[in-house]
Amino acid sequence: MTAIGGHVSSSARAGDLGVHSLHEFVLGVPDVAEAATFYHAFGLEVSNESNALALRTFGHEHRWGAVVESARKQLHHLSFGCFPEDVQRLRARIEGNGVRLVDPPPGFENEGFWFRGHDNVLIEVRSAPKSSPDTKSVATWPDALPSVGRAPTRQNARQGRPRRLSHILIFTSDIDEALGFYSRNLGLRLSDRSADIVAFMHGIHGSDHHLLAFVKSDSPGLHHCSWDVGSIDDIGLGAMNMAGKGYAKGWGLGRHVLGSNFFHYVRDPWGSYSEYSCDIDYISANAEWSAGDYPPDDSFYLWGPEVPADFAFNYESPNA
Repeated sequence: MTAIGGHVSSSARAGDLGVHSLHEFVLGVPDVAEAATFYHAFGLEVSNESNALALRTFGHEHRWGAVVESARKQLHHLSFGCFPEDVQRLRARIEGNGVRLVDPPPGFENEGFWFRGHDNVLIEVRSAPKSSPDTKSVATWPDALPSVGRAPTRQNARQGRPRRLSHILIFTSDIDEALGFYSRNLGLRLSDRSADIVAFMHGIHGSDHHLLAFVKSDSPGLHHCSWDVGSIDDIGLGAMNMAGKGYAKGWGLGRHVLGSNFFHYVRDPWGSYSEYSCDIDYISANAEWSAGDYPPDDSFYLWGPEVPADFAFNYESPNA
């Protein structure tokens, strides 16, 4: 469950300052109608709004993501949510760090303040209800009952829909500089990393093992958006459904080491991925989490099929 629905006071340690959630990601693609087909098949509620295709989870009013028209696929911007009392404090800190504020892009309201981050990524910080979870999300498993067949028949199986956005992973030109920027300005903290290849950050007010992650490339871009589901069956049924609709490329089923979540990635029409994720680790606001730096061949995934050769290819790169 998340804290959306009312104001929740800051839960971080005294004196700490930072955003509490990844409020929304916005992706630009050449064909918004094609995006609507893909994300609807994936299990999201899609709707046309004044400036974008809105991505929501069924039964949840929060807009987790949006898609706008663009000449080519690109990460349009990231929006982070903070508590109302922290807006001006974060603004003062960010400007004090020498970051220049900019106007919002056309079609987007000035709900908070905007600036260009590391790799020139456009970022908004705004007052918003906390959408990252306050406790570890519950994953369901079949009851361990003797002498009982516990799997449903295929015709009675119900595909579980995503419950919320868990995280996004973006490409960055420099892992260390990205970690420094988001820590220094937004208060995110390192969860774990693997050399200069990939790194994961969590929120100081309690969040999944990562709400934002980075993978090394020559330029920025969106690698994947990850969506929490309730069970490993939901992952498998979702993957089978997507393959049946023509979206067979991807990677999974498997289990990650850093974050511990079960996963299946489905490749979208533009070369990035949407991930079904279940049972990810949780870092509470008062946790003493010890970040590790792990060898790549020992930490990428615990088990699963061979990684596709182009899994980490950045299709937003000018060299793509």
